[in-house]
Amino acid sequence: MEGKDNFLSHIMVQLTEDYFTEIRVSPQSYTRLTMERWNGRIALVTGASVGIGAAICRALVQHGMVVVGCARNLDKIKAIAEEDAVKASPGRLVAIKCDVTQESEILSMFDQIRRTFGRLDICVNNAGLSHDAPLLTGNTEDWRNMLDVNVMALCICTQEAVKLMREIGIKDGQIIHISSIGGHRQSALGMPGLHFYSGTKFMVRALTEGLRRELKTLNSHIRIASLSPGMVETEFFGRYLKNDPTRNAADVFKSMKALEAKDIADSVLYILKTPPHVEVHDIILRPYDQAM
Repeated sequence: MEGKDNFLSHIMVQLTEDYFTEIRVSPQSYTRLTMERWNGRIALVTGASVGIGAAICRALVQHGMVVVGCARNLDKIKAIAEEDAVKASPGRLVAIKCDVTQESEILSMFDQIRRTFGRLDICVNNAGLSHDAPLLTGNTEDWRNMLDVNVMALCICTQEAVKLMREIGIKDGQIIHISSIGGHRQSALGMPGLHFYSGTKFMVRALTEGLRRELKTLNSHIRIASLSPGMVETEFFGRYLKNDPTRNAADVFKSMKALEAKDIADSVLYILKTPPHVEVHDIILRPYDQAM
């Protein structure tokens, strides 16, 4: 048992007005304790069908939330909802089909959330993509697609989420942007095709601060955070390299142990379990071996 104590967290519990006692709980139990206020509440996760979005859905459902997962591929989200671990969780996953490049579909999705649940407590703007589209030779359609998904959809979803939260007087809502370390510096991977993508993530960084200031002007306690991961082993690089027969995604991950989607989901839980007086603004996380 002594060895296990090294992994226990110590917290003080007030039993009476002048009597405290110390209890020990595991990190998993502590997370459950601090996540209880989100039990039964409604969360939206965009880009929920694969990778980071799917991992976030699983994590939130495990903590008792009703999670609306949206993506173009409805079947993949439904498949996640049928996983044994998800079905055994206290929350549930609801799939909504939505192409976030279409404003009308985003607005329709929020109308459905309003009619079905009457509220929204958490909005995780996870949908994002990159094309191999360098600044000097890139296809302008690819640039517009990145802007539509990485910037415009994020802004529209955020606007609608805050609107719904304020309509019903939610005081502790949370907006989370899944950004990228590319929003803090340009890629050192020798991939010029990522430069425009990086530009969209610099925009997300600026938009996060802009939203924080606007919410403070309204005296709102809705909090805004962003997560900026380094290299994560997901479908991202496979899609990025889809038109390049000379390279494949597996080669990108040979030089290091990349982050996993669950690492990002765990960081989302960290943001949600912070007390009301704490606002996590941006978390940068990267693989230990990622030098830049």
